[in-house]
Amino acid sequence: MLKTRFLAYKLTSIRINFIFAKITPYMEPLIIEQTAKTPYVFIDSNEGVMEIKGMSASENAPVFYKPVLDWLDNYGYDPKPVTQVNVQFKYFNTSSAKCILDVLERFANLNNSGIEVTVNWFYEKNDEEMFDAGENFSQILEMPFNIQELAKN
Repeated sequence: MLKTRFLAYKLTSIRINFIFAKITPYMEPLIIEQTAKTPYVFIDSNEGVMEIKGMSASENAPVFYKPVLDWLDNYGYDPKPVTQVNVQFKYFNTSSAKCILDVLERFANLNNSGIEVTVNWFYEKNDEEMFDAGENFSQILEMPFNIQELAKN
């Protein structure tokens, strides 16, 4: 009888410890190389950094952005307390605009949950469309962006 109680206690103790253990899976960084119609994407959960830059003119933007959105959904389960997003588009089409909004919305949700998210929106000098796009996304998401003109090299 004593052995049975001890065994029951040990099993209960193991089960309780397992239930309350925080399991944080390692997430590989997501790297998508730039093409003529798709942007460079780099996301690293260990550093809490996302970078996206270039052209986004894919005819099927939802297919391109799906792995990015899936990765960000997983990141949302265990984000860094401080996350930085650097955005630098030369151009994006209408199809991409919705997907970009979906990406930025993931970060706005993190920001609203208490994670410190900084969005740096870079635009080239005299590119009023990209400047306006940054302001529009910021207003839609009700989240401040650091909108910055790129320095000339």
